[in-house]
Amino acid sequence: MGTGYTAMMYDPTDVETAISDVSACRYDGIEIGLGKVRDNDTATLKRWLADADVELYCVMSEWIESDEAVERIVEDVPTIADLGAEFLGLLPPQRGRHDEATVEAWLTRVSDAALDAGLRPVVHHHGATAVERPSEIRHYLDAVDGLELLFDTAHYYPYSDHFPEGDVTDAVERFGDDIAYVHLKDVAPGQGFADNRDALTDGDFHLDNVINYFRSFTDLGDGVVAFGALADALDAAGYEGHYTIEIENQTEKPLVHAKENIDRWRELSVERAADGR
Repeated sequence: MGTGYTAMMYDPTDVETAISDVSACRYDGIEIGLGKVRDNDTATLKRWLADADVELYCVMSEWIESDEAVERIVEDVPTIADLGAEFLGLLPPQRGRHDEATVEAWLTRVSDAALDAGLRPVVHHHGATAVERPSEIRHYLDAVDGLELLFDTAHYYPYSDHFPEGDVTDAVERFGDDIAYVHLKDVAPGQGFADNRDALTDGDFHLDNVINYFRSFTDLGDGVVAFGALADALDAAGYEGHYTIEIENQTEKPLVHAKENIDRWRELSVERAADGR
């Protein structure tokens, strides 16, 4: 079990900096988007990771929106495996654009290719996509052999049984055996957040709904998510995988955010240890 950070807030030309920052903040691993992998030489990426002593936890796919996107991802699977990644993250298509059978076929095609290459395919449930609500998560996990769950605290929060409170432990009750990898990010819901959520679920992608919904995602401790309770629930369920902090909306001073967030996660870990948890 380790703690990772994503390279989301770094430009494709700054992947070396992202890896260096993650190492400097004493993270154990990193998650990199497939687009950034494509934009950098594989041998160079491997050298950067080795020199920084940082594991590549996950490569996140492009959005799975077409047959062509699926084939591009499948073609890149050997490269992802060669880089030493453990997980291939699958990003579902936008909500309402494709029927269940099509989404199942696409997820199955990518998942099978990942498994054949020794990778663990994990679906990233995500607001405004086909895999958004708990019932949809359950459907696709059951429909696609070998597919596991990338559990994301912020994307689950709007659909948790305890909303608008920050308790997301019902996800562990529902999906404990399926959770293979965890994203940590907080949510500071503003006025009308539930309305924005409902509009996106209904396929109303008006700019105000999108911006107000996704801009609510924030640094650990700046929102309402109860991370201690989640960690307790995952421990009780026997989770032994990685936790990766995924910060969005913070394009300036990414190193500062990387350091602040790992410090907050470590503070929580110390508090839990002191309480005997």
